[in-house]
Parts: sequence; C-alpha cells; structure tokens
Amino acid sequence: MKTNKLIYNIVYYIVIALIVVVFVYPFWWMATNSLNNINEIFGRPTLLPKSWMWSNYVEIFQVQPFARQYMNTIAVALLGTLGNVLIASLSGYAFARLRFPGRSALFILLLTALMMPIEVTIVPMYFMMNDIGANDTLVPLILIPIFCSQGAFSAFMLRQHFITVPKELEEAARLDGLRPTGIFFRIMLPISVPVLSSAAILAFLSVWNMYLEPLIFVSSVEKYTLPLALSNFNDTYGLPQWNLQMAATTLSVIPVMVFYLIFQNKISNAMVTSGMK
Repeated sequence: MKTNKLIYNIVYYIVIALIVVVFVYPFWWMATNSLNNINEIFGRPTLLPKSWMWSNYVEIFQVQPFARQYMNTIAVALLGTLGNVLIASLSGYAFARLRFPGRSALFILLLTALMMPIEVTIVPMYFMMNDIGANDTLVPLILIPIFCSQGAFSAFMLRQHFITVPKELEEAARLDGLRPTGIFFRIMLPISVPVLSSAAILAFLSVWNMYLEPLIFVSSVEKYTLPLALSNFNDTYGLPQWNLQMAATTLSVIPVMVFYLIFQNKISNAMVTSGMK
C-alpha cells in the first residue's frame, strides 16, 4: 500500500508540475524577452535574457506617454469598480427584497444583459456618448462596466446573496425604526462585505483588461488605457517593436498578478457564490 501511495504521489506531483510549467512559461518568456533586443526575441528560447537591455523599460516611457496611460487605466479601473459595486448592490437588494410591479420581468431583462456581447451594444453606446460629448474621454470606459454585462453579473451575484440573508434581520431592524435605506446601509452592506469584495475583484480585473471599449471611444494617445497602449508600440514602418511591447506588457501585468495572488481565495469564492441560492 505504501509503495502504491508513493507512486501515486510522484505521478501526481509530476502532472501538477507540468501543468504549472504550461501556465507559467508564457509569462516567463515574455519577461525574459522584455530584456532582449528585437532580433533575439524569436531565436532559440532561453531561460534568461541574452542582452539584459534594461533600456527597454526606459524607452517605453519615451515612445509614448506610458505613465499617463498607466494612470488612466488605474483611474478607470477604480472608478468603474466602485460604480459597479454601488449600482449592483442597490439593484441586487431591490430584486431580492423589495416588492414592486414588474420585478420579475425586469430581472429577466437584467439576465439578458449577461448573454448580450458588448459588440451588440457598443455602436448605439457610441452614438449616445457622442451626443453628450463624452467620446474621446474616459467617461464611457467608466460607465460601461457599471451598466453593461459586468454590472449585470455583479447585480445577479449580489441578488443571489441577499436572498440568503434571513428576513428576521430586516424585521428586527424595522422594529428598531430603520427605513429601507437604513436597513440596506447599516445591515445588508456590512454583512455582505465578502460578496461585495468578490464582485469588486471580478469587476476590477474585467475593467483592467478592456480593449474593444477604449479602441472605440478613445482616439487621443494621451487617453489610451494599457490594453490599447500595448498595441501602439510600432516603428516608423508600422511594424511591432516586440521588445518594447514585452517590457510594457510585463509592467502592465504585474499589478494584476499581485492583486490576484493576494485575493485569489475571494476570486474563487466569487465564482462559487454567484451560483448559490
């Protein structure tokens, strides 16, 4: 039995190690080539850089306003996430607890937003933003995660959570004289911090990686976000400067990786919680 268990453990860890290599190697390849020159990137793969060109990381700030684009992404991600969680918590609580005409129909309409790709709605949104003079600003990038599919997903997840909260808590709060707004802000939100943080994490990661939205709504280089800026590292002939793209991508991925490693348990819980009654 001990021999069989030892063999099982060896095979198990070998398989896990191979899976880890498959997922880690692309990032390692990117980080390694961010320190190579452009002629060395597509040569024989190596575990360490050949040239150690730290100047690549300096040049990305000289080719375009990368620092400004970095701050644009942070601002859009933070504001979009805050708006997403605020609106989703309000709508999720309304669908779970409040009784009003057409609630079921509106909830079904909300669910349809989960199945509707952004490509379907982005053209009418473009004309709407153009009518209010918001194109070529960061405003559409902040509003989209609040009111489109990501916002609908957060609202659905929070609605599922609020349904599980015992009604006795609300009844006790009403006996103490709290109105619905007081119940929401003083009772419901404090006990929903884990689910709210899960929704915020998923929304943040979604907003950080948006590409199509800034491509449509933003035209000034100074207002680019990181996903769009990464595709703008080209030479005078329009060919990609791969070494600079690798360096810029490495810098843009690091905050998300750190964010994910710190909150990975909450991200996993978010996916489980969204399917719970």
